[in-house]
Amino acid sequence: MPLFQREKDELQLVKPKKFNNEKELQRLIERNLKEIFNCMFIATEFSTGPVHGGRIDTLALSEENNPVIIEYKVVESSQLINQSLYYLSWLNDHRGDFAVAVQKAFPKDRVKVDWSDIRVICIAPDYKKYDLHAVTMMGSNIELWQYRYYQNGALFFEEIYKKSVVLSSTSKVETSCKNPVMVEAGKKAALTRATGVYNLEQHFLKISDKKKQLAICLKDYILGLDDSVEEVPKKYYIAYKVSQNFVCMEVHKNKIILYLKINPKNLENYPKNCRDVTEIGHYGTGDFEVMISNDNELEIAKDFIAMAFNNIGGI
Repeated sequence: MPLFQREKDELQLVKPKKFNNEKELQRLIERNLKEIFNCMFIATEFSTGPVHGGRIDTLALSEENNPVIIEYKVVESSQLINQSLYYLSWLNDHRGDFAVAVQKAFPKDRVKVDWSDIRVICIAPDYKKYDLHAVTMMGSNIELWQYRYYQNGALFFEEIYKKSVVLSSTSKVETSCKNPVMVEAGKKAALTRATGVYNLEQHFLKISDKKKQLAICLKDYILGLDDSVEEVPKKYYIAYKVSQNFVCMEVHKNKIILYLKINPKNLENYPKNCRDVTEIGHYGTGDFEVMISNDNELEIAKDFIAMAFNNIGGI
């Protein structure tokens, strides 16, 4: 799709531009990892040793302390995917090396790496159809991101292949919200990304039957925001994300607690069921808490969820 820049009532076509080399793209993303993927930078050109004989372009740590591998190409290349999976295999066999790298990057912090998931991110201007078919057959946890760079400095990212998913039995059995729009939007709620450890059912078993419909409606609303939204069950919460988490949902017996990517200081007033948790320890990511125990609080939460989604560039 062409990109236009508005000057009053006139539109000027912005032409695509190429990076001078792969390193230019890599440096730009490494310096903006927080803004793009909400990851913490660990190392660049990380050596995998003389035997393995490779260098991982970027090593990082996700907002949930999962290892992250990022590989780049400024041209269409099948080598990018093969190389990334090669490094994924190495990392699984050399967890100690990664732990040492984390300690060097954050010497003052006691970071506990979560190995339940490893993010592998490939970034390129395009992918061949054969590569896209290959990754769907592999079933590996890999993300294919396509970028577009323009002469005005704009840089657009789009995830064109998501991580492997499994079908959630809870999503198949339970009915969605009564709202027909949410019913349609919530159809993809049946797709829950596999973490190999946690699933949606484990969380939904905690909530009472009277309150379960609230959780289902919330899930459907969040997933209905955009096709790019992923549902990722963790041990203590369910994360909803695009390139990064924008809402984390804790399910309790008689209530649901949301943690949202919203800066509470930017809000003048908010309802009594909301609070600033910037300085309060909690599971999940986000500094704004919303508690939900009835339909009215559910409706209030929707505006804040949309705000959090927009805050991470969701649309």
